Amino acid sequence: MQFAIIGDIHSSKGDLEDVLSHIKERAPEAVLIGTGDLFECTISKRYVNERTYSTLEEVMILPEGFDELLNFPSVKGNQEERILLITETDDPLLKMLSVMPEKIELGVAEVIHGHQWKWGGEPWSLLEADVSNGLTFYGHSHRSGLLRNGREEEAVLFDHPYDVRGGQTLVNVGAVVSDKEWVHYDNMENTVTFMKAK
Repeated sequence: MQFAIIGDIHSSKGDLEDVLSHIKERAPEAVLIGTGDLFECTISKRYVNERTYSTLEEVMILPEGFDELLNFPSVKGNQEERILLITETDDPLLKMLSVMPEKIELGVAEVIHGHQWKWGGEPWSLLEADVSNGLTFYGHSHRSGLLRNGREEEAVLFDHPYDVRGGQTLVNVGAVVSDKEWVHYDNMENTVTFMKAK
């Protein structure tokens, strides 16, 4: 089976349309899965305890027709968590956000946003990941990357299949917003290919 894994869209409708078009061209049979942060929350995490909001328009960027493009399963990112924390409304979109899972299993692989892990340092990067599967896809940092058995690839090559058999592999799928990046995962060939739409 093939998967197209995308994340960190942050309400960027144009970038999402470009990536979806690229997926349709390069991997039309792939099942689409999201790594979270589909939406951009406009309220800083510094102010989440100050008040609650009664409409989604007050707390998030929602371009016209954007939510109609989100017809695929996705895990919940930190943006969705913040929107849920500060908004009280019966809007169906908020209900959709509330049922997004923290993880999605793809056979021997899993998908998670990654904000649940330990981040820090200079430059800011992943310090510690709590994973249970041999292959984990994540986002959060907006940087495509491949970490195998605790060792990071210097720089990933786009359009180059990486064999992900054996050991522990963490795949950062990059960001749709601005970078138009996504990952093609073929679980029959056990390969991951980093992709970038123009």
